[in-house]
Amino acid sequence: MALSTTLLLGLIAGGAIVIGLPIGRLKRPAPQLRVTLSASAVGVLLFLFWDVMSAAWEPIDSALTAVHEGDGSAGPIVGYGALFIGGLSLGLLGLVAFDRHASRASRADRGSRPPVPFQEADTRTAPVTGVRWSTAKQLSLMIAVGIGLHNFAEGLAIGQAAASDEIALATVLVIGFALHNATEGFGIVAPLAGDLDEDGQAQMPSWRFLVTMGAIGGGPTFLGAGIGHSFTSEPVSVAFLTLAAGSIVYVIAQLLGVVAKAKRADLVAIGLLLGILAGFITDGIVIAGGV
Repeated sequence: MALSTTLLLGLIAGGAIVIGLPIGRLKRPAPQLRVTLSASAVGVLLFLFWDVMSAAWEPIDSALTAVHEGDGSAGPIVGYGALFIGGLSLGLLGLVAFDRHASRASRADRGSRPPVPFQEADTRTAPVTGVRWSTAKQLSLMIAVGIGLHNFAEGLAIGQAAASDEIALATVLVIGFALHNATEGFGIVAPLAGDLDEDGQAQMPSWRFLVTMGAIGGGPTFLGAGIGHSFTSEPVSVAFLTLAAGSIVYVIAQLLGVVAKAKRADLVAIGLLLGILAGFITDGIVIAGGV
């Protein structure tokens, strides 16, 4: 399959993430809906964590099996183990460092700026890439980064299937990943539903912001498809999968803290169930293709 066709498949699979983005523009949703949406996002992320960790652990599991059967050595175990630990640590601790930096910058910025009307600036924001973003937007960015790392690995799978002229497999992968990415888009914007400033005014994200988050989360699928068409690298896949897993762990912890404040265990449980089922159902389509 030609590279141009492979890139088109990657664009379709990654671009599907925009389907779930409009949910972020819900204006003042009911508190019950807001809790359910956030919990559903956690459910999607829990599935993604299981998915990426399973894929990242597979090479180590194969190496351990080979040693047990007397056909392997400790080298691959050490190498892949180092990538696994390093990627997971960097993904998790990297977001911790980012969050601390953003918090310090926010405090310093509030102390140095004169008061302004809330229409002009959100008092609960921090400078991120030159723009003052709310806490919800920062969390949305973290989710997009974690999902983007995960989707890069998915793009590699599409590219490798296309390069091997496995057209049927590549097609099934694109359909499955496209459906999967639609649920991930919802996960990215869930924290934005009902985002309020200190005056209780609704803050609706702009379409430009949503498209940017979609590009961060879905764009790596396109990039991975192009790279996967040229060469195959299991270590690269392990590195990106574990980076994604570490990022997802941190975001899950943050979102759980948000939904716990509502003290609605019933809605949280329903949302978690819906998110997890959505992840498994869409992933089942990929598995049905023989992956």
